[in-house]
Amino acid sequence: MTSLYRFVSLNIWGNLPSSVQRNISKLYANIYNKSFTKYIIKPYCKFNRLNEKYLNQFVSESGSEYYASFQDFFTRVFKKPLDITTDYIWPCEGLLCDYGAVKDFDSVNIKGDRKNIKSIFGTMGNDIDDSYFFSNVFLHNNNYHRIHSPANLVVEEIEYIPGDLVMLRPWLYKEAPSLPAMRNERVNLKLRGSCNRFWFLSIVGGPAVGTIELAYNIRPSYQLSAGQEIGKFLLGSTCCMVSPVATETQNLTKVCVGQKY
Repeated sequence: MTSLYRFVSLNIWGNLPSSVQRNISKLYANIYNKSFTKYIIKPYCKFNRLNEKYLNQFVSESGSEYYASFQDFFTRVFKKPLDITTDYIWPCEGLLCDYGAVKDFDSVNIKGDRKNIKSIFGTMGNDIDDSYFFSNVFLHNNNYHRIHSPANLVVEEIEYIPGDLVMLRPWLYKEAPSLPAMRNERVNLKLRGSCNRFWFLSIVGGPAVGTIELAYNIRPSYQLSAGQEIGKFLLGSTCCMVSPVATETQNLTKVCVGQKY
């Protein structure tokens, strides 16, 4: 079954023009803006075992006690500011599906072209040191879908890369779980930290993504505090990061926003 999904994602859906993928995805995503979709939130949470303790951390972006639609639930916000107690944090919630030193990643064949992990970050990839560390966090639909700054950083550069919207689920790609991030639509940020060491974030879209939205104040030269919101997804996503420091977090474990990196 996994092989079938991968074939459909890469060889059928993946061969459609990117513009067609985006248009279909926007139509699909727009359904979740309809008010009737609010009625699937409760059974969805029950099915995914999202308990009250977890759900009570959040509220609608509008500030309302109730969610107006499934998209409203999907883009929920924390009721209280994050309590940051460490220098470096995970920027999002999800499954850490790929991690290691940049130099240890093999290149991957994408439509007949060999690409390495740095290609995820477009032109910024030329500035990535081989001694840095790459991580890929897959955000399942039931995860919190906002991205926060992993440290006190300054926005150095922002780049939008148009691309495909193939399926993101890492278990479909076996030895190359980050393959979709090398070809999908994404927003990349180069962030300057202390001692002029750089961090790189790639906010990657997938099927059914309406759009990737950066916070209104995110622009070059903007000073970010650790835990400050950078942007959000409208359905489906993964977040890749290259950092100058290593993490003790084990691969294939769940990470949470604000958790020690």
